[in-house]
Amino acid sequence: MLVDSHCHLDAPEFGVDRRDVIARARAAGVTRQIVPAVSAASWPGLREACRLAPGLHAAYGLHPMYLAEHRPEHLVQLRDWLQREHPVAIGECGLDYFVEGLDHDAQGHYFDAQLRLAREFDLPVIVHARRAVDAVIAAIRRFGPLRGVVHSFSGSPDQARRLHTLGFLIGLGGPVTYPRANRLRRIAAEVPIESLLLETDAPDQPDADIRGQRNEPARLTHVLGTIATLRNMVPDELARATTANAERLFGLSAVNAS
Repeated sequence: MLVDSHCHLDAPEFGVDRRDVIARARAAGVTRQIVPAVSAASWPGLREACRLAPGLHAAYGLHPMYLAEHRPEHLVQLRDWLQREHPVAIGECGLDYFVEGLDHDAQGHYFDAQLRLAREFDLPVIVHARRAVDAVIAAIRRFGPLRGVVHSFSGSPDQARRLHTLGFLIGLGGPVTYPRANRLRRIAAEVPIESLLLETDAPDQPDADIRGQRNEPARLTHVLGTIATLRNMVPDELARATTANAERLFGLSAVNAS
């Protein structure tokens, strides 16, 4: 049984066939998915999407790329959602220094506030860190101890080691399947197994076999196969290890898989 640790199942790209997408994931052995939010406006729709089937687990947060949509009152609302909905994590939150025009200070304000909420509610955080891994590590150290995952990790081996020391996992998905992703493939091969989560980031970040197409959680098996090959592991062994990591981080149990 596989856990897709990062899948935007509520995205409009799945609006016409969401139930079929879930069914294909289950047929492929992807029995659970973590569904992170991007903005306050997305929270109600995400909640409804997660009610479509067992094994769909919501996370609520404010994504840095949607900074223009965030308002201070959304942090107050987020506290209410955490108290009422009992999600498995806070997120997607974090920092994005790649996209031009996203104010770094404003991003930091919302990220810091969500890390404080993670401490208060004892929840893991699902972190977006693009060209900003060092800044994310610094924030984690300021507000730690914390736990969570840096999803779609694209940093260095040294940054991966520092995150491991802080108790954070890294999520790897479609990009690792591209033969020229040498640094990422090295990290996939060498990172401690207890630090690794599998993800699709669907509908984004398709694997090499469906480049340019809509991604979906059933494709997680292709990520699994690539990383198993890089690590010289049997896929079932890697599946068991990464599933156990997801269960531990997000507080899932075997009951949630049915």
